[in-house]
Amino acid sequence: MALLGIAVFLMAAYLMGSLPSGYLICRRVANIDVRTVGSKNIGATNVARSLGLSWGLLVLLMDMAKGALPVIVALNIWSSGTERDLLIVALVALAALLGHLASVFLRFSGGKGVATAFGISLVLIPKAALASFVIFFLVTWIWRYVSLGSLSALLTLPVWAALTEYNIVYLGLASVFALLVFIRHRGNIRALLQGNERKI
Repeated sequence: MALLGIAVFLMAAYLMGSLPSGYLICRRVANIDVRTVGSKNIGATNVARSLGLSWGLLVLLMDMAKGALPVIVALNIWSSGTERDLLIVALVALAALLGHLASVFLRFSGGKGVATAFGISLVLIPKAALASFVIFFLVTWIWRYVSLGSLSALLTLPVWAALTEYNIVYLGLASVFALLVFIRHRGNIRALLQGNERKI
């Protein structure tokens, strides 16, 4: 595919990632702007706190899907396994995640990226993704902080990717995911250190 076609696909992945699932669900169900309630985040955790667990789970699945679907399509288009194709798929994945973090539909604001990164990782590095999910579950279960579980999961994702012998391109992608999620959780980190973070 020509460079123009790749650029169009990257834009499409970004736009799909930009769909603000939590914002749209809260507007539709309760006519509230989820950015003004609770943690003011558009992600599944804040939606669950605002509307209930079932709606939070729906947003979780939607946020995962909007990262996973463009990557699945990209894998079918760029399927040779060459370094070039791997890099294109990784760029598609990154475009989808950046869409969630900086949605064009929300004036380039967005969520924290955990669910979307997890959806992408399930497609590209499933063993590492599942290992990170175990970390998320255990940390969240023991300490009752979703943010701490999310940080622990994403920050260990590159480690699991390396241990499960995935290629260097996807290992680099996992490292970028960890960095971006860490940056978006700076407020949560401060709250955790100050003892102000909300437990589940």
